[in-house]
Amino acid sequence: MYIFDTLVHRMRRGCQTMPYPQEQAPALPDRHGGTLRLDGQKCPDDCQFCTDVCPTKALYRDFDNTKQLDLGRCLFCGACLTACPHGALTQTNDHRMAVRNREDLILGKPDQEELRLAEALDKKLRSMFGRSLRLRQVSAGGCNACEADINVLGTIGWDIGRFGIQYVASPRHADGVLVTGPVTKGMELALRKTWEAIPAPKIAIALGACALSGGPFTGHPEHNQGADSIVPIDLYIPGCPPHPLTILDGYLRLLNRLGKNNK
Repeated sequence: MYIFDTLVHRMRRGCQTMPYPQEQAPALPDRHGGTLRLDGQKCPDDCQFCTDVCPTKALYRDFDNTKQLDLGRCLFCGACLTACPHGALTQTNDHRMAVRNREDLILGKPDQEELRLAEALDKKLRSMFGRSLRLRQVSAGGCNACEADINVLGTIGWDIGRFGIQYVASPRHADGVLVTGPVTKGMELALRKTWEAIPAPKIAIALGACALSGGPFTGHPEHNQGADSIVPIDLYIPGCPPHPLTILDGYLRLLNRLGKNNK
């Protein structure tokens, strides 16, 4: 009788998993805001309002005095949006931020006004990982915020397992490593050994501002300013922490699994 009641209850609930990515991505909550856009033409040469309030120096002027925004350092705290009197910085409400190359997260360069979103792995790697990707997650000194949003992807509403993506306990069972945290000196050896234990071919993903650049701890001598000084990174997912939708978008871009409505 108990089993019958359970089955009836499940049938009444129906499917709880979101239709993304086959359908349009859900909207981000108002408090998130998505990625930022920088219009350098609105910045006077002597204006320093946004650079002065940025806690991680994600906003700075290049050698030719061009204002640039490094989304890999950005904490998305919104302080620059409040401080800028010229409207040069705006929120886009766009969850898409994952890139393949670290320099693609730097906006404001003459040839890069928009993000160059991540391209898929090459055909050979996609044939190996496209239907079954197993990641060993390494928390290398983070605050657990990124880890919390990684865990959200395993809940019934997201169900990351439907894409064949799983987190595994042993690096020897993994196809790649997922790094969070700034990689403190105490975690450096652990990350190296984890990477070495994963059989080739393998990939590495850096997730969150800390893993990309050191985040709020940028410049501190007791960490490595991110993961790419330790392992070769194939995918960078910025944010502090990244929204689960941003994380999933990055994974699916890497595997070429996005629906046509979410490119």
